[in-house]
Amino acid sequence: MSKISEAEVRAEVRQWLAENWNTNLSLLEWRNKLADSGWGMPQWPKEWYGRGLPVALVRVVEEEFAAAGAVGVLRGGIGRLAAAVLLEHGTDYQKKKFLRRIITAEDTWCQLFSEPGSGSDLAGATTRADFDGTNWIINGQKVWTTSAHHAKYGTLLARTDWDAPKHEGLTYFILDLKQPGVEVRPLRQMNGHASFNQVFFTDAKVPPEHLVSTVGNGWQVAVTTLAFERRFADGTGAPSRRGPREGRIYEEERAETATVMEPYKWYPQRAGRVDLVIERAKETGANRDPNVRQEIARLMTLARSAEWTARRARAAQRQGKPQGPEGSLGKLAASHIARAAARVHTMITGTAAMLTGTDSPRGGTIAEILVSVPAVSIAGGTDEIQRNIIAERVLDLPKEPRFDTGPFRNVRRN
Repeated sequence: MSKISEAEVRAEVRQWLAENWNTNLSLLEWRNKLADSGWGMPQWPKEWYGRGLPVALVRVVEEEFAAAGAVGVLRGGIGRLAAAVLLEHGTDYQKKKFLRRIITAEDTWCQLFSEPGSGSDLAGATTRADFDGTNWIINGQKVWTTSAHHAKYGTLLARTDWDAPKHEGLTYFILDLKQPGVEVRPLRQMNGHASFNQVFFTDAKVPPEHLVSTVGNGWQVAVTTLAFERRFADGTGAPSRRGPREGRIYEEERAETATVMEPYKWYPQRAGRVDLVIERAKETGANRDPNVRQEIARLMTLARSAEWTARRARAAQRQGKPQGPEGSLGKLAASHIARAAARVHTMITGTAAMLTGTDSPRGGTIAEILVSVPAVSIAGGTDEIQRNIIAERVLDLPKEPRFDTGPFRNVRRN
């Protein structure tokens, strides 16, 4: 296959949009066109609803979609993460059954990993899967599961062998959450949102064809999932916000944002909202305080350094290079930046930072930042876990002593 140029891709997608983009289509009709054409996920293989483009050229497609104001695939949520894993580890049956409906957003997904007794220690999962000769029978509990309350499917890590070492007795499944034996209970957060859920399994069933990879290879598939989760920056981006955005497709997209994307609306606040800091300092007059200015300078130094590291990671990804240490470094840096931002927002706003409601600073956004920031140091692996990964896998320092080897059933828990 000859190498395609940026100019050729730009011309091709621009022509396709000119011939197909129609704001009066339904969101489902449009995304079926994306699936048929391959422009929804152009980096995917041609046989699986993509165009086989290098990741480096996805940016070109994003730019043309934005220029046309065209809607892309659903950008947030776990569906695209599940798709990336299925493309690497799934069977042809699984790809055919699930990938297209991820592009069209007909199915929404969640990730069934963390448990009450094994959050950061993911390999310590005790949710069990036993094969009864026909189906895998699932019993146990997961927690901190984003979007489980409206998800159709979940990627599930469960224990299938209690006599194998902890990392070797796990298997990766696709589980239907709308079946009997699955109970979802929302968890209310201190910032007022309810993004997370507890999920209980009582003799829930998974057919054999929904087993991903092989029995006992769940840990390797889970590691793939986490690697994609840390570096996810590909795919058609959010549509342009220019213009009136009138028409059926925009109305349906707004409704989708208000439902499917609702659990993620506080994520900018948990990152600290560095983008608001200088503006807030100017509007409150805090920019005249030398102590505040010094903290702002320190925060911006951290933020810019992390941005450059992320750019290096994206550049390497576009060149097809394997993931380096930037994922864990970036995750740890994000925690430092969020905490520094919360400190600066507090210095700028003072006691009013504790106020919520429409008449509070930025309509309650500042208060939401302060109570949301701690989540960054926990979600996706705690800061302590990231430090261990950096120490052992990047710096090649001696590993911590292990006390959880041997058959998992003999490992002390909780």
